[in-house]
Amino acid sequence: MKQDVINIKGNKVKEGVELSSTIFNIEPNDHAIYLAVTTELSNMRQGTHKAKTRGEVRGGGRKPRKQKGSGMARAGSNSSPVWVGGGVTFGPTPHKYHKKITKKLKSLARRSAFSYKLRDEEIIVIDSMKLKSHKTSELVDIFKNLKISNKKITILMSELDDNIILASRNIPKLFLSKAEYVSTYDVVDNQVLLIEKEAIEKINSLWGK
Repeated sequence: MKQDVINIKGNKVKEGVELSSTIFNIEPNDHAIYLAVTTELSNMRQGTHKAKTRGEVRGGGRKPRKQKGSGMARAGSNSSPVWVGGGVTFGPTPHKYHKKITKKLKSLARRSAFSYKLRDEEIIVIDSMKLKSHKTSELVDIFKNLKISNKKITILMSELDDNIILASRNIPKLFLSKAEYVSTYDVVDNQVLLIEKEAIEKINSLWGK
């Protein structure tokens, strides 16, 4: 199946690009996408959360007040969880959130996501995203020409150079990735998927059958 290709000025170029039907034209599997995205989000978590228990809070050695005669409840330590500034009962501790899915399921999820994007007309294929300089304004002008300003954009390229990396740093809601490293979450987490022509060819060779 053929897809139109445009240049950085928003004009259609003569030669289109071939999209692999096994990647961009399959019946999407919603559950595969769900499993892949939840796995990827879980693996992004650091798991470094920590709350101190009563044994880790500073102090608590001396009995705060005498056992009887104060009219208040007994207290043996100011590190008790019932005291302000005391320890936490069953608080969070550092642990991993790592999950795994099979390669076959990961591939199905990624291909399903690409198929959804093409079906919803949210894929734009551009002949080249090479910039002349590292200025953000040059990249902003390209988005204006393509009429995708103020949208959440993911750009897939065959190779990332310094100019595109530096120019994209000050643009909100923009994500860059090399084609071979794109995840299911990267594909679905945008309003526009802007793919370089060379990146399409790499995607076809990597996941097409």
